[in-house]
Formats: sequence, structure tokens, C-alpha cells
Amino acid sequence: MLDTTGVRIVFIAVVTSGQALINHYGIGLTARLTDFSGYLIFGGSILLTVVCLVYAPGLHWSRLWTFANYSGMPAGPTAVWPHVSGTWVFLLGLLLPLYTITGYDASAQHLRGNPERGAVRTEGHRLLDPLVGRVRLSVPLRLRADDSRHGRRGAPGLERVLLGHGQAGPGDAPLIHLRRDFPAQVLCGLATVTSLSRMMYAFSRDGGLPFSRSLARVSPRHRTPNASIWAGSVLSVLFVWASSVISIGDTPVYSIVVSCTVIFLFFSFIIPITLGLFAYGGRKWPKMGPWNVGRGGYSLFALLSIAAMVLLFVIGVQPPNDPARWVTLGFLVLTAIVWFAFENRRFKGPPIGEAIARREAEIAAAEAALNTAAR
Repeated sequence: MLDTTGVRIVFIAVVTSGQALINHYGIGLTARLTDFSGYLIFGGSILLTVVCLVYAPGLHWSRLWTFANYSGMPAGPTAVWPHVSGTWVFLLGLLLPLYTITGYDASAQHLRGNPERGAVRTEGHRLLDPLVGRVRLSVPLRLRADDSRHGRRGAPGLERVLLGHGQAGPGDAPLIHLRRDFPAQVLCGLATVTSLSRMMYAFSRDGGLPFSRSLARVSPRHRTPNASIWAGSVLSVLFVWASSVISIGDTPVYSIVVSCTVIFLFFSFIIPITLGLFAYGGRKWPKMGPWNVGRGGYSLFALLSIAAMVLLFVIGVQPPNDPARWVTLGFLVLTAIVWFAFENRRFKGPPIGEAIARREAEIAAAEAALNTAAR
């Protein structure tokens, strides 16, 4: 197939539309597919590790506790990172697993009354991810540097299957071709559409977004936030299209924004944590929930989180990701201007105190109306 920006955008639009349709019409199916994707990804990782261990010509267990500094190789502008110390390489490598340490709210949705416990429990399970990845390092992949497409030639057998070079032979592991992760990626995108639409709906319900009244609509028949589902999906496709055709110098905007993704994700966590240091004990946050670590514990973990966010920002904007520094700072400045100039006076935040009772009554009335409309 012709690999052009237009073809990619059409493909993304088709896949995203399918994910939006499932979210719109089948909330039960969405939940089952999302649960299945978790088992698929986790089971697939374990299976891949086991197959690597079984089919490898030998095992180098010393790789589990030895490290090598590959920064600056190959030399010149094609280097992934300029040459730096081994400690700095280790810190830069944290950007990869940090993608997995997100979605705290989604992991806690099924534990009503104990969302914090659900978040901690789920993130604890993810401690297995680096262990599984480290075990894979014991598998040697012998590569020869004369492949016309990738600058290297995949050796027969396991390496060809892992790297996606050609077809697996009779003695190869047939189930771990990396191009076959497409179903897992589609299911991951399905969960992303679900999370995005629920966040848009929640903010719109409290009046926190433009066009909140329209975005807060719920389908009376399917009981899903259909307006937020389709608005979020359309905006996602438009973002990919715009960022793919616009470049800053020789670097596509899409690549720059992807470099900012981890930073933005953790800024979304650290900003409310930081504000909580000042808000706790006040009118808007008089006391903590039923499952907490106390004021002292919260303050300690908040300060540690802030320090970690500073470190993450520093390592996230190192070359060749240095354009991410200006994109991130620009978004922070723009957000501050919008908040203090406009939204601070209009948006009063989620309901508190007596407003919670009024909101619960409104939700009950809306629920009854939906039940009536669905009959």
C-alpha cells in the first residue's frame, strides 16, 4: 500500500471511527474488550518472554546485572542520544516505562469508595513490567550489519520473527511476529477513546470546557456520553493530521508533541498534587477521604512527586528532544493566561458542600429521565 500522509490519516480515521462506534453503541462490549486487552497485553508479554527464552540459541544471564553505555552510537547526527554518562543514560531510559505508570483514575473506576486503593493496587501489579523486560535482555540477538532496509540483517529464526524481517521458517516461533500486535494496539486505542470521552464528559458536566452543555449530553438509549465520544475522536484525528503536515525546521510537529507526551501526562498529575498542598484544610478540601496516608504522608509524597516531575522534565527535553522544552513551556504559559484571564472567574470548580447535594438531585432526575426515554 502507498505510504503517504493521506493514507495514514484515512487509516487512523477508520480505526478511530470504529472505536468510537463501539463506545457509542456498546458500553458493555467496550468494558469486556478493555478487560480482555489487559489480559492480552500482559499474557502476550509473558508469552513473548517465554518464547524468547525457549528459542534463543543461548542465554547470557549476566545481562541481568551488567550495563553498557550505548549513547552516541553510531556517531554523528544519527545517534539516538549524544554521548553521556551511564547514569544519565539510565535516567533517559526512564522515559520509556513511564508511559505505563498512568491511568490511575481508570484503574480505580470499579472500586467505588476506595479509588485510591484501586490505583495503588493496579500500579503495584505494573512492577512486573520492568522485571519481564529485564529477563528478555538475557536473550542474545545476533545481528549482521548489511541489511539494505534497516542497516542490519536479521539472522534466521528467532531474530527474523522478532524484528519482522521476512517470514518465519519451520523452526521459528510463529506467534510472536511483532506486526501482530495490531489487535492489542486497537484495543488500547479503544480504551483511550473511552477514557478521553469520560474525562470530557466529567469536565463538561461541571462546566469546565467550552460548549460544556453540548458535550455533557448522554444518549438516552445507549447511556453513553455520545457527544464527548465523537468530539474527542474527531479532535484526535484532526490533531494527528495537522501535526503530521506541519514541521518546525526539519522536525514534524507530531514528533515534537510525542516527545512531550510523558511530560504532559505527569504534569496533569503533579499540578493538582501541588495545589493540594495549599488547598488541604481549607474550604474546598476540609478533610481527606476514608483511605489516606494522613497530612504528613501526603505532604512527603507530594514533595517527592514534585522533585520527580522536575527530574522528568529535565531529562525529557534533552537533545534530540530539546524542542519539547519550548513546546511544554509554551503550553504552560498559554494555560496560565487562559486560566487567570478568563476561566478563573467563570469556572468555579466541581461542586462542594451543599452544591454536592443539589448535583446528586440533578443526576437522579437526569437518570430518571433517561430511564423514561429508554422505555
